[in-house]
Amino acid sequence: MKKLVFAAGALGALVVGGLVIWPIGKVPASITQTGDVQRGAYLARVSGCISCHTNSEAGGAALAGGAGLATDFGTFFPPNLTTDKESGIGGWTVEQFAKAVRQGISPSGEPYYPAFSYPFYADFTDQDIADLWAAFQTVPPVAEAALEHDVKFPFDQRWGLKLWRAAYLYDPPTEPIDEKNAQWNRGRELVRGAAHCGACHTPRNIGGGRLLDAVFAGNEALPGGSKAPSITPNSLAERGWTVSNLAYALRTGVTPSGDAFGGSMVEVVQGNTRFLSPDDLEAMAVYLLDGDEPRADRVAQGEGAAANKDM
Repeated sequence: MKKLVFAAGALGALVVGGLVIWPIGKVPASITQTGDVQRGAYLARVSGCISCHTNSEAGGAALAGGAGLATDFGTFFPPNLTTDKESGIGGWTVEQFAKAVRQGISPSGEPYYPAFSYPFYADFTDQDIADLWAAFQTVPPVAEAALEHDVKFPFDQRWGLKLWRAAYLYDPPTEPIDEKNAQWNRGRELVRGAAHCGACHTPRNIGGGRLLDAVFAGNEALPGGSKAPSITPNSLAERGWTVSNLAYALRTGVTPSGDAFGGSMVEVVQGNTRFLSPDDLEAMAVYLLDGDEPRADRVAQGEGAAANKDM
């Protein structure tokens, strides 16, 4: 019996050791494009970088670290993204930045927790990355490290995130659909990608993976006790949403009934969508109200392809 216990322990140690040294991600190609600061700043707004990594309520400096995000797995604190070389990303290269944004992997090769919405940014182009990088280079350095995540065992073991990635990480369906027009495809690119609407409006399983057969069906258990309603085409139409009033609401926070958005959507409007162009807001509304190809909810690409088939 002792031999069996020893053998099981040794096997377990071997498995854990293998996971710890298991390499993840790909080495990004060199980013040689010249970045456009204004376009990068716009993309940072769309993607929630500024609102997430700035603790506005506490009077924090822009991108110097955000307020804690309380989840069932622990509380996560968005890090400092200023140009400070010690506390921020001032010592990074643009390629390390690209790997972090598109793959969720730190310069040291460690996986980031999926509280960071990197799964939605995987299709950012090299030009997108160059633009973002150029914009971030204009941010004044703040020599103050963000708080450490408050995560208990076993979720504090980052090697375990490699299993999470294998099970739940997939490429976002942002590529254009030939049968659709440019406006619809732009809306799809924003909603499915940078604006990451599915991060809140899609239910998740016990492991924190999004349920791909229920995309945009709503989430009753958001961090902090908030809820996100269904934003499928049928549910939006049933509640009286149209392209014009949805685009207006994303800019102002005011609903068709004259009421205002509640919960975390207030922060989304204030920090993100109110800065979008009228064309982009309309494109998002057109996409959300028209719906998507069924296969887009189910085709899983990338690291989690096999596992996602049974989600």
